[in-house]
Amino acid sequence: MLQAIASRALPGLLGGALGRAGLQQAARAYAVTAGHAGEMTVRDALNSALDEELARDPSVYILGEEVGEYQGAYKITRGLLQKYGSDRVRDTPITEAGFTGIAVGSAFAGLRPVCEFMTFNFSLQAIDQIINSAAKTLYMSAGAINCPIVFRGPNGAAAGVGAQHSQCFAAWFSSVPGLKVVSPYDAEDARGLLKAAIRDNDPVMFLENEILYGQSFPISEQVLDKDFVLPIGKAKVMRPGKSITITAHSKMVGFSLQAADKLAAEGIDCEVINLRSLKPLDRDTIAASVRKTHYLATAHPLTPPPKTPTPDSTPQNPNP
Repeated sequence: MLQAIASRALPGLLGGALGRAGLQQAARAYAVTAGHAGEMTVRDALNSALDEELARDPSVYILGEEVGEYQGAYKITRGLLQKYGSDRVRDTPITEAGFTGIAVGSAFAGLRPVCEFMTFNFSLQAIDQIINSAAKTLYMSAGAINCPIVFRGPNGAAAGVGAQHSQCFAAWFSSVPGLKVVSPYDAEDARGLLKAAIRDNDPVMFLENEILYGQSFPISEQVLDKDFVLPIGKAKVMRPGKSITITAHSKMVGFSLQAADKLAAEGIDCEVINLRSLKPLDRDTIAASVRKTHYLATAHPLTPPPKTPTPDSTPQNPNP
């Protein structure tokens, strides 16, 4: 019964939300301020995290298409070229294979590049550098060569963009040994996870969402601290409940919270888990929740129907 009601509520809410015309405008709005006190947009959270990490560590630099003079296709790198110069905020030609190879090579040499893709769909142009160089070299060198690199940019569907800008690559990258995969939802996630990714010694796929860039979220003084870092591999319970567990990441967290509110009116108390990290996956938090609720639903943006388990799958019968 629970599963039947959830299967009705989740798709309706998620599909309706994706169709809202206002999402595109909000996502692409130029955020001059972070909103009223106590709130910050995801765009500004990412920008501030990059700013603070560039200031903290001289080995950190950014490269990608339009990250400098244009200040980023989505203004994530706004103001950073003027502050840190073109040696550390580097515009590149439109050649993902080329600048990704440069980024990976510089990581092998001891730098900490943040490599921006205008959309992760374009990362396919650089898949050899990502998979065969960044992900595998630690193993092929018997642990002698690290690749501390962050690949970041928008991933998945957005309002008003074509099919070649809309695919979600969460499952793709989560299947690759050697890659860590994170997928932030709100401003807290964006700041804390991006800082953690930049400081990590392994390659991290940082999967953002265009729709979320312009959305504001409550943020605490603790999160605004320049030393605030979220651990990769740890999920967050966004809404405690006892009837059914819903796991989600990125924009699907918001839709899952909406679904949980609707189901609450029908007497179903949902526990919503923001996965944050897809690889490594916080199986302990998921299993603890399912032991309590005995039911699990997963809200994900992958193309249906998935033929193999998704990265946010967990055993249906975790050990008691």
